[in-house]
Amino acid sequence: MIKALFFDIDGTLVSFATHAIPQTTIEAIAAAKAKGIRIFIATGRPAVIINNLSALQDRGLIDGYITMNGGYCFVGEEVIYKSAIPAADVQRLARISAEQNFPCIFVSEHDICVCQPDEMVKKIFNDFLKVDIIPEKTPEEAIGQEIFQMTPFITLEQEQVILPQLPGCEAGRWFPAFADITAKGNTKQKGIDEIINHFGIRLEETMAFGDGGNDITMLRHAAIGVAMGQAKEDVKAAADYVTAPIDEDGISKAMKHFGII
Repeated sequence: MIKALFFDIDGTLVSFATHAIPQTTIEAIAAAKAKGIRIFIATGRPAVIINNLSALQDRGLIDGYITMNGGYCFVGEEVIYKSAIPAADVQRLARISAEQNFPCIFVSEHDICVCQPDEMVKKIFNDFLKVDIIPEKTPEEAIGQEIFQMTPFITLEQEQVILPQLPGCEAGRWFPAFADITAKGNTKQKGIDEIINHFGIRLEETMAFGDGGNDITMLRHAAIGVAMGQAKEDVKAAADYVTAPIDEDGISKAMKHFGII
């Protein structure tokens, strides 16, 4: 019996087309919650830029959060897991991004900033993802505290050159223009393990929904992994079930298919 549902945000809960959670998704989650099923968020976003879940938050529907792709997990005010990136890797990427002049976002426990911002950062984060303007800092200012996630605006080809220079890190992508880099071992799969351990839920009682490359570990790990209909083929291949696209009631249809609601 499923006791916990894990949801990616962008492209899974929140439509890229409308920047809102479909009403059918809200109703399906509320129905699951009413049956005693716990609801968790699993996102690449840090908490400071989770700005699009009020339709669920205002109803008290969310039980906990996996943020920064598993690097920082919390339940209410309690942080149940956090794992910072090794300082040497942070310093190295800060230096590389400055030398090669590409934008890089650095996320600490309660803060976010960007170095070398360009029009792409504004276009994606401000215009497309509807995130407030991210404060600009110098690399020296940006890395003066523990960093949990780094988001360089680099191609996959650049990532393949840079990532081997960051031995304590791994990368995931949910948008083509950038990579989310976390400490090695921090994935949404890790986040699920931390959450279910905290709540005393077994892995076979979990179900996860996602649409991006950073969801693949989670979809493989949960007892039932559901890929959204608009996901890329590698994401669909990792899932147990492919539902309709987000804007065609995909979450509601999948939850009905599996008898969750």
